[in-house]
Amino acid sequence: MFTTLISVSDLGPCLDDARWVVCDCRHDLVDTEAGRRAYRESHIPGARFVHLDEDLSAPKTGKNGRHPLPDPDRFARRLGELGISNASQVVAYDASGGYYAARLWWMLRWMGHDAVAILDGGWNAWTIAGLAATAAVTHIKPARFVRGAARVDSVTAEEIVRDSATTQRRLLDARAPNRFRGENETLDPVAGHIPGAVNRFFQLNLNSAGGFKSPPELKREFAATLGSTTPPDVIHYCGSGVTACHNLLAMEIAGLAGSRLYPGSWSEWCSDSSRPVAIGTE
Repeated sequence: MFTTLISVSDLGPCLDDARWVVCDCRHDLVDTEAGRRAYRESHIPGARFVHLDEDLSAPKTGKNGRHPLPDPDRFARRLGELGISNASQVVAYDASGGYYAARLWWMLRWMGHDAVAILDGGWNAWTIAGLAATAAVTHIKPARFVRGAARVDSVTAEEIVRDSATTQRRLLDARAPNRFRGENETLDPVAGHIPGAVNRFFQLNLNSAGGFKSPPELKREFAATLGSTTPPDVIHYCGSGVTACHNLLAMEIAGLAGSRLYPGSWSEWCSDSSRPVAIGTE
């Protein structure tokens, strides 16, 4: 079973195994149809396309963030439509260092599914390796997915406000440093970050080849940011609950399991003017 990462060399021989389901999660936050176009042009044989907005998010209300979590029962039905059962080994990939794929990784664990991994290096590693690609439409055999006990935990904005005085808790913001400081904000109407948060840009999890850094290296880097804070006291957030999953995955790879996700993230937090906002490095 693969539960965090899988290499292109390990995935290649398994494409014909009906128990394996490959999901193409390519996306662009600005051009939301870019991933679908790329999938139609070429994808890993047998992969099915999973859209961040349509499959991995609920409708937006203006108060629940840019990528709110879907209803779990509805998401379970969608997983079945994608051919994913409780017996499936799921592999997710994208062309962005894994940060869209990590959203599906976290959500499957949220649904109680352990056998889900990110293709290390993603689409770029697959094509560089010269492995098979196709534009053929994937025939999907529907399956039945039954929601199980969550393997990951999440928190709400109300819980963050309630526990704001808890010194053990550490909020970890995955956005780029300039957005964390409240500079050059282009995606959300309010700039800044949640008071007390520290910044860990998700792209720091990757090496120069676009794959994840080694577990020891990731462990050292997270320790430098988090100090003595234990994983259960770490709450991840970003702009909309997507790149935060990348940091959460990186901590799992590093052997630092048990941290939590604030799915609404900054886009939900800043939709309520009564919630405090911090600017700068704090």
